Order: sequence, then structure tokens, then C-alpha cells
Amino acid sequence: MRLFTCSSCGNLLYFENVACLQCNSELGFVPEERLLDVITPFDKNGSGYILAANEKSYRKCRNYYKHAVCNWMIDAAENEEFCIACQLNRTIPNLSIEKNKDLWNKLEIEKRRLVFSLLQLGLDVRSKNKHPNGLAFDFLADHGENFSERDRVMTGHDDGLITINIAEADPVQREKMRTSMEEHYRTILGHFRHESGHYYWDQLIKNTDDLREYRDIFGDESQDYSAALDRHYKEGPPDDWKEHFVSVYASSHPWEDWAESWAHYLHIMDTLETAYSFGIHIEPRTLNGDDLAVKISFSPYMERDFNTIFEHWLSVSFALNSLNRSMGHAHAYPFVISPSVVTKLDFIHKIILKNTERI
Repeated sequence: MRLFTCSSCGNLLYFENVACLQCNSELGFVPEERLLDVITPFDKNGSGYILAANEKSYRKCRNYYKHAVCNWMIDAAENEEFCIACQLNRTIPNLSIEKNKDLWNKLEIEKRRLVFSLLQLGLDVRSKNKHPNGLAFDFLADHGENFSERDRVMTGHDDGLITINIAEADPVQREKMRTSMEEHYRTILGHFRHESGHYYWDQLIKNTDDLREYRDIFGDESQDYSAALDRHYKEGPPDDWKEHFVSVYASSHPWEDWAESWAHYLHIMDTLETAYSFGIHIEPRTLNGDDLAVKISFSPYMERDFNTIFEHWLSVSFALNSLNRSMGHAHAYPFVISPSVVTKLDFIHKIILKNTERI
């Protein structure tokens, strides 16, 4: 994630801010340029705004002024009610139900972080409402208090439609699910990144010349998916799963291996960009500290060599985990990446570079 500053007072800004906490200037984010800055109304009814960073005209997303769950802007020349991120919504939670707006807001925050990363990568982000091969989101809730497991809303992907159970936005419920599934890590953003991986597999790998290499690295995805998941839940992962997969779930089927690897690729890229934006320099004061010494002097989104990215990630993730442990928290990144997984991440990086014009 980039680092943003208020052009009015120079205060550092969080990606989700709608106002500067120091000078109280109103803020808006322009996705096309990945800019967050001061917006100033220029007409009498307050529907048009000038962004300080580029002095162009914009309108607020409908979810900005109506529900206060978005801070993204729309080019004034476009005939749209919703920003590029909110256009992806097919179904939002029932806002007449208490707490649903708060849960929805948490989902939107993480969804916009996903969209930011996809735009940074140069990937096509289109709404399924307008394009058959586009992307869409359903944010759904389990019905009633006594629903059966069969009726539970399942988070997943189907032909561009990503469904997220809004209970994932409740930290108590999410922790219960994480514990019941014996997971080391479960976050809303992780879900968005994982499910987007299934969508982009369809866009970047399916029916392409890269399918053969994908199968060489990840395995044959044509094997029965349901049977593979049934076997995974009954028998568990292979004993040597850590040597080949980034997580237990990745071992269940080549599609899930791709989606899990894709999610970790996005974790790495976004976190390293944050480290770059802060000018982080790691130089451990130990006898063996040279192995971890790095200066994050490049944006990973502009680096062609994934090995360079990964070498920096090893140092950053170790420091990040150490800082978390000092605060009494679990590791921020509780994973050990094997050489086989690095090969998978490198393949994803090359596929993205091949299909975009970032570099």
C-alpha cells in the first residue's frame, strides 16, 4: 500500500480516511491514479469536487455520501453512480438489520484494499453487471438463529461471482471459524485475495497457452474437485505438505493451491510496497544479522525479478513477526515458504507481468 499525505497540512493519511485527522480537510480517493488527497466542492449543491493533487473534477461514489462506507471518487465526466470498487457489488447486506452496516463497512474496507492491489498490478477490474466475464460480489448472511449447516452461506467463487459470508467481518465469529478449521491465519482480506485468485485463474490461465506450465507446477486441475475436497477433509493433507504447499488447504486441489498461492503473492506485494513507502531499512544488531539486512529501495510492483522480491520479503516478514511477538500477538505472517512454493509465486508473478503493461 502506498503512503498518502494531506496536501493541506502534510499529515500522514490512512487509506480509509474520509477526513484529515489534523486539519479536518475532506478527502477522496481516485482509483485511476491511486491518489488520496483533499477534495474541495466547486458547485453550490456540493456534488462536484476538485482533487487538490491534480485539480481535476470528480463526484463522490453513492456509497460515500449515502452510506459512508466508501471514500472513492468518480471522474465527473463519467455517467456512473458508483466508483469502480462499488460497481462490483451485486448484493449488499440488509441494512435494516442492526450491525449489518458496520459489518458491511469492514468488508468494503478490505475489498477496496484488494481492488487497489489489482489496479497496482495492472489487472483488468470490470464489473460483472456490465461484462459477462467481469467480477461481482455477494455479501450475504446466514438466515435466522437456528439455521442448519446445510443452509450456511459459504464463502466462495463461481464464474466471477465471489460470495462472502458477512459473519467473516465479526471478529468473534471469524475466530470461532478459524479455530474450528484449525487454521493459523484467517482474515477478511485473506478471503478476498484467495477468492480473487479463482477469478483470475479463469482470466489468466484457463484456455491459454500457459495452462500446460501451470499443470506442471500446480498439478492437473481437471481432477474431480468435489472428490478432492472430500478426500482432503476426511484424510487430511499429505505428510510432506509443507515441502510443496503454502498451507494445508492448498494441498486439497490444484485450483486451491493456485488461489492460496495467489493470496500469498498479494500479501507479499502489498506489504513490501508499504515497507517501501515507509523507507524501511532492516539492519539487525546481531552477529549473524547480515543475512537479514535489507533496504526496501524499490516498489515490488515495478520489479520483474521475483527472487529479488522474495529475498526482501524474508527479512521484512521476520522483522514483522518479531514486532508482533513483542506486542504479545501471534506472528503476523505464520508461514514458512518452501522452494516449491517460491516456484509457484514466481510463476504467478511472470503470468501477471505477461498479461499487463506495468513494466
